[in-house]
Amino acid sequence: MKPKPHFRLVATTLDAPNPHELAQFYQGLLGWPVQKEEQSWVEIAAPDGSAGLSFQTEPLFTRPQWPSRRSEQQMMMHLDIEVNDLPAAVERALALGATVADFQPQADVRVLCDPAGHPFCLFARTGPSV
Repeated sequence: MKPKPHFRLVATTLDAPNPHELAQFYQGLLGWPVQKEEQSWVEIAAPDGSAGLSFQTEPLFTRPQWPSRRSEQQMMMHLDIEVNDLPAAVERALALGATVADFQPQADVRVLCDPAGHPFCLFARTGPSV
């Protein structure tokens, strides 16, 4: 019997018209260092060795729409980012170039969009971690 292959998620890749600008935004937000930088590719990594983020040039990039609409580019995924102080985290994200999404589905979560338009959520855990 063949041994079961090992899988490890190392990064999530976001398409963007300018991967360097988007990487700079997330580097400022998360404080992660750049690990690799090429003309159309940038990687930032979590200091603890967990999965990082990569950014690649997509010349035909269309900003996703949140919330989704049938006639618009739909959001395919989003990042959930835990913070210790939600109002301060939102303020920091806005200073770096994020925008607050018009639709906010939960009172204890803030949906924002990065400079390329990818939605992401900031939340502060209020109960015990599981």
